Amino acid sequence: MADQPAEVEVTKTPGDEKTEIVVRVEPRPPGAGRWITRALGAFLVLSVLANVSMYVGYRDYFGESTPPLERYRSGERTATARIAVLEVEGTIMPPYTERYLRMIERAEEDDDVKGILLVVDSPGGLVADSHQIYHALVEMRKKTQKPVVVSMRRIAASGGLYVAMAAGPEATIFAEPTAWTGSIGVIVPHYDMTGLGEKLGVAGTHPALKTGELKDSLSPLRPLSEKDVEVWKAIIGDSFERFLKVIADNRDNLDKEEVRALATGQIYTANQALENGLIDEIGFEEDALEALKEQIGVEKVRVVTYRWNQTLYDVLTGSVEASQPENRWRDVMESTVPRAMYYCSTAPFYAGR
Repeated sequence: MADQPAEVEVTKTPGDEKTEIVVRVEPRPPGAGRWITRALGAFLVLSVLANVSMYVGYRDYFGESTPPLERYRSGERTATARIAVLEVEGTIMPPYTERYLRMIERAEEDDDVKGILLVVDSPGGLVADSHQIYHALVEMRKKTQKPVVVSMRRIAASGGLYVAMAAGPEATIFAEPTAWTGSIGVIVPHYDMTGLGEKLGVAGTHPALKTGELKDSLSPLRPLSEKDVEVWKAIIGDSFERFLKVIADNRDNLDKEEVRALATGQIYTANQALENGLIDEIGFEEDALEALKEQIGVEKVRVVTYRWNQTLYDVLTGSVEASQPENRWRDVMESTVPRAMYYCSTAPFYAGR
C-alpha cells in the first residue's frame, strides 16, 4: 500500500451529526517507484565519480609533488627524520634507469632523509645503465654524507652487485640467507642465424652495403670473423676491468686481483659470498634497517619509499603505442643492437617493450 497513492473524500450529511469518510486507493503503474529510485541512485553515483575525477585532476594539475611520490613504509608516522628505501628491482634498463636516478635525486635533496637503504633484487642489466645508477649514488654520498646500507634479496648479481658497490667501502652489505650474488663479468648477446638464413635463402645472398669491414659486426646473418672477436674482446674487456675496479675500490678486504679470481661469471650463495668477502652479513631487510638506524643515531624515524603511479592513461596509451607497426619494427631493430651487459641470465636478452 505504501507504493500506491491514496485519495480521501469527506462527505457530511445535512442535519446529521455523522460524517462519512471515503478513502479511494488508485493503483500506481507497476515498477514506477523503483525506476525513479534507481535513476536517482545512478545520478548520485555519477555525481560522486565526476567530483572525484575533478578533484584528482585538480590535484594532478596544481599539486606541488611530482613523481617519484613518497610513500610511508614503516616506523614512526609522525617522525621528521626519514630513511629512504631505494629498491632496484628487475633488469636494469630504460625506462626504469631514469626513475632510479630521480629517486636518488629526491633522496639527495630532502634534508629530512638521513640515510639510504638500498634494496637490490636484480640480475643486472646494461653496462651503461648500471654505471649511471652507481655513479649517482656515489655522488649523492659525497655531497650529502648520507650513509647507505645494502640489503640483497633473491638475486643481486652482475649489474645488481655493481650497483650495490655504490654504498662505499665503509658500508655494510646484508644478503638474505637464500640470496644469490656474484656473476661478475660482461656479456654481449649474439645470435648466429646463418643456418636458418640459408634455409630461408637470405644468408649471404644480399650482403649489407657498408663502408668498413666491421660495420656489420655481430650481424646474425654472417659468421663472426677473427677480427670481430678481437675487437669485441677489447670492448668487453674495458667494461670488465671497470667492474673489477669498482668492487676492489669498495671492498676493503679485496684487492683487484682477488676480485679477478672471483670473476668467473659464476653465481655465489649468500654463505659463499660471505666467505669470499663480497658481503658483510647474512640477514634480512629489517636487520639492514636496524643497522642503518644505529649508524645515523636517530631513535624515531619514518621509513619511506618512492613510487610511480601508473594511470589508466599510461596503460591505454602504452597498449596503443605497442600495437603500432612502426613501434613493432623499432623493437625488432633494437633487438639486433649490440649491447654490453652486466647481466646474469641464460636466456637471450630482448631490449624491446
